[in-house]
Amino acid sequence: MGSTFDQIKVVEHHDGQMAEVILARPPANILTAAMMAEIGRAVNELARTPSRKCIVIAGEGSHFSYGASVEEHQPGVVNDMLPAFHRMIGLLVSCDVPLVAKVRGLCLGGGFELALACGAIFAEEGAKFAVPEIQLGVFPPVAAALLPAICGATVAAEIVSTGEKFAASALKEARIVNRVCAPEALDAAVSEFVTRHYLPRSASSLRIATRATRGELSEIYQRRIGVLEPLYLKDLMRTNDACEGIAAFVEKRKPTWKNS
Repeated sequence: MGSTFDQIKVVEHHDGQMAEVILARPPANILTAAMMAEIGRAVNELARTPSRKCIVIAGEGSHFSYGASVEEHQPGVVNDMLPAFHRMIGLLVSCDVPLVAKVRGLCLGGGFELALACGAIFAEEGAKFAVPEIQLGVFPPVAAALLPAICGATVAAEIVSTGEKFAASALKEARIVNRVCAPEALDAAVSEFVTRHYLPRSASSLRIATRATRGELSEIYQRRIGVLEPLYLKDLMRTNDACEGIAAFVEKRKPTWKNS
């Protein structure tokens, strides 16, 4: 690749047939606007190589990502940040190179949504997943768009409306996570899967098969995010409680809800 990055690392394997995009701001790997832009640029550039057969997204250190920057959710900033995040997720969902999320530790908020945008999620046994936005008085538009299509409306509603942390094993049962591995076996499991299922195949055929199987999810995402983004920016962010929840988090205090 010709690009250089500050927020992520890109490592190529197997003569470039596989590439790894690593969120490189441990321990939390917070998805700032700068990191989101670099992820989108990296995936877009990596996908241009005709021989590319897989892109793995991982977090450096003990955790995948704590999620998007809460500070960038504040009024005056969120109107630029959220559409940029949604465009980046849309690029991943529509990418025709197979994407695999490799998840360790905490995978929260926008980090969970980033993993959901991949075609497969491999997680270590101790990994925890959540979209805790409701605890801040807001909701996660990407999760609200993708989860019902992936696991059904009932499970999606529980994940989004409670903000609770779910174990990797529970999300495997819900068909959100593909594989759960012992921590020491996670790297080998992803490598073995890629080596067995992707590397022996035609890159062009893999892309067409990915487009065929992911096309509906991409269409659902684009349709739903077109509704959910203005719901968040125009309706939710006009409420007292959404602004209060974000402010309380930034100020490290409990929110005072007015239920309006």
